Amino acid sequence: MTAQPAHPPSEPAAAPSTPPLPAAERGATVIPEKVVARIAARAAREALAGRTHTAAGAVQAKLQAPHASVTAGSGTARLGLTMDLPYPIDVADAARHVQRYVSERVAHLTGMRVTECTLDIAHLVPADGSDNRRVQ
Repeated sequence: MTAQPAHPPSEPAAAPSTPPLPAAERGATVIPEKVVARIAARAAREALAGRTHTAAGAVQAKLQAPHASVTAGSGTARLGLTMDLPYPIDVADAARHVQRYVSERVAHLTGMRVTECTLDIAHLVPADGSDNRRVQ
């Protein structure tokens, strides 16, 4: 049996000459308000899709896409949503559900704390196609 030649241990990588910066000084992730608004609008569409079970396909096709506006700063966001709702629906319950779902979804995806989420219901869209009938 022959002895293997001894290899000198590999040298460790040179340590950086300056200590790393504290986390607060390294930078920050900035999410533009436009991106947060798109996330909020998508979340509003998801929230509504989960709540409408009757003739969902036909009703969803008639609804306008939700619109969102955002004011963000210092890790917080204020959301404003404008959207249509199907009719008949419990408007108050649906509005609370959409606000809660959108707030949670935006907070989860962006890391921002949502301080306010207002909802403007633009139209109630009849589910049975009776949008052109008149009361006699």
